[in-house]
Amino acid sequence: MKAFLLAAGLGTRLRPLTNKIPKCLVKVYGKPLLEWWIILFEQYGISEVLINLHHLPAQVKMFVENYPTDVKFTFSYENKLLGSAGTLIANKNFVDDENEFFIFYSDNLTNYNLTNFLNFHRNHTNNFSMALFRTNDPKSKGIAVLDEDNTIIEFEEKPKNPKSDLANAGIYIASPYIFHVLPKQINDDILDIGFNLLPKLVGEMSGWETDGYLIDIGTHKDLKKAEKEWPQIVTANNYRRII
Repeated sequence: MKAFLLAAGLGTRLRPLTNKIPKCLVKVYGKPLLEWWIILFEQYGISEVLINLHHLPAQVKMFVENYPTDVKFTFSYENKLLGSAGTLIANKNFVDDENEFFIFYSDNLTNYNLTNFLNFHRNHTNNFSMALFRTNDPKSKGIAVLDEDNTIIEFEEKPKNPKSDLANAGIYIASPYIFHVLPKQINDDILDIGFNLLPKLVGEMSGWETDGYLIDIGTHKDLKKAEKEWPQIVTANNYRRII
């Protein structure tokens, strides 16, 4: 199965750390975020991954090309940042022959059970599924409201008056249908999944709630938190390479 791994961001909130290394190579518990993603891909049978590059791209390429894995990587360099949705549009040929594919943000750290998520997606009729988690701070997240069939009937980024505490985890399963919803081509605007795709899929996407571990390594505070919590997750889940 194929996946997009979105990794082109500048990581401005992690400066000065990200002045010299790309965000996806920031280390947690002794390994770069990107290595933890590869381990997850190996465990759940994701065989081909397109990773977009922008900030310090040579470091990312060198890491992947020297890392022993059967996962096949395709690189997509962005001279100008396209945004998460813009990356999908620019590389839609990557999933031309796929019925479904994953989309991940590389600055997340997670142990989500992707097999359970995929089974959930296949058991529903929608063309798009979003992983969800319960948050204590819904005003700072993308918030979803589900109906009795787990269809997302409302979605709002950083709502002033949240209607639920179910937050977007930034992990999706999509079909090529999304390319009929997105603009056909990229213009000068940065196109974002949260603002330019998800609102258009309300009523047509499913929400999968999980209590697995996920943290966005977006700030030094979150990085410190992950350093404290992740070793326990690794130990509890026997989270290791299996090839």
